[in-house]
Amino acid sequence: MGRTGMFFSILAIAAGAVMYWAVTSQGHGFRLSTVGVILMIVGAIGLVASGTVFATSRRPGSGKHTYDREAIDAQGHSTEVHEEVHS
Repeated sequence: MGRTGMFFSILAIAAGAVMYWAVTSQGHGFRLSTVGVILMIVGAIGLVASGTVFATSRRPGSGKHTYDREAIDAQGHSTEVHEEVHS
């Protein structure tokens, strides 16, 4: 989600606001103002959810990182190394 979800949520809120306040025509069986309100509500919920995901993904983690690499000694022998680094 993250930034992309935030963008589409703001787009949904803007489209809903236009449908609610700027469009005056009505369709058969439904009102565009009601669709606008629904879009604004769904957009607001999506914005909160995307903001939460974005904020938690940017927070520093547990400070533990793992690395897998190949080490070669002076004689040319290779060894697989798995390291855990605590910050």
